[in-house]
Parts: sequence; structure tokens; C-alpha cells
Amino acid sequence: MISDVVCPWCYIGKRRLEEAIVLWRERHPGEEPEVRWHPFELNPDLPAGGTDRRSYLENKFGGPERASEIYARVEAAGREADIAFDFSRIQVQPNTSNAHRLIAWAGALGNQTPMVDALFQGYFLEARNFADDEVLLDVAGVAGFDRSEAGELLASDELREHVRTEEQQAHRLGVTGVPFFIFNQRLAVSGAQPAEVLLEAMEESTLAETGE
Repeated sequence: MISDVVCPWCYIGKRRLEEAIVLWRERHPGEEPEVRWHPFELNPDLPAGGTDRRSYLENKFGGPERASEIYARVEAAGREADIAFDFSRIQVQPNTSNAHRLIAWAGALGNQTPMVDALFQGYFLEARNFADDEVLLDVAGVAGFDRSEAGELLASDELREHVRTEEQQAHRLGVTGVPFFIFNQRLAVSGAQPAEVLLEAMEESTLAETGE
């Protein structure tokens, strides 16, 4: 799954993927899908300290009324996915490069999903400021990772090039928005599609893999 941690549709897409995996397990007992997370920065040019979120949204969507209208639809979709979005509490639109480095680091340790969970929850449910490295370290600790080791990562340039390379690969594949799902490196689905659509893509990619 290619995503950004400040993308609400990615959070919704994650929940729908989880629903699809539950359906997959019912159809295929004993077969467990593996989920890998890949980076995509919606706003790679934002300063390290982020920017005021209200102004950012109004500039992006052409004014406060349009921004409110769009995010009302996102909140409604979130409720269906059991996500209690409260966008009014979020003050900062951050640069997410360091968050993606944490996810890549968690992947190197063999367990990305708890980090991804904690980041989505921290931003969208707790309105944490991801422009602050101390906040990111707190989130890493909540996810079960060693805070001091995470601090060493963020204090260095480790995995920065890895994240950049993966983002470039996504662009080469034609990814212009997220969430974006790639199943078995064979079949792609764009957007936070319903669980049934994602399940069907999983099934089709498996058939393609076996040549059936």
C-alpha cells in the first residue's frame, strides 16, 4: 500500500484493506496476506516545521467553504470505517519525510503496521504535530519501538535516500495520488475502494500469479 500518513483517505483505505483481509481469511483459511507500506509525500516541499493547516486547506481547495464541504464528506466516510476524524483539532500540516523514515525503519525491523497505526491515530485522532521530532518519537514509543533508537534514526540521514527512492519509483509507476494498492506486483487499485473491490483485486492477482 502506497500512502501518506496525513492523507485521510489513506486511513480509510487502510481500514477497508483490513476488512478485505478478514474476508480473504474466510475464503482462504490458513493463507495470510502480507502488507507492506510504501511512502508517498503529498506535500514534499513543505518546510520541516510544517505550515498552518487551515491556511493550507483553504489554499488547496479554494476557500474555507469548499474545504469544509470536502472534509465533511471525508468525515462521513470515516464514520463508516469507524474512524472519528476531528479535523478541527489539527493545527499543523507537516512535512512527512521523517514519519516515512520511521515506517521504513519499522519495516527493516520486520513490523511496519504498528508504526503506521500509531501515526494515523496520532495525527487524525489525537491531532499530534508531526513537524516535531519529539512527537514522532512519542508515537514510535506508543507503537512499541525503542524511543532512543528512533531518536538516533531521526537525528541522522538514515533511510532518507531509501524513502526518496521509493517515492520516485511510485511516480515512475504513474502514482499521482494515494492510497494506491499493488497486489502481488501484478494488479493495481487506486483510491480507498470498498473492501469487496480490494478483495476481488487480491483474488485476481493470485490467479494471475498461478496462471489460472
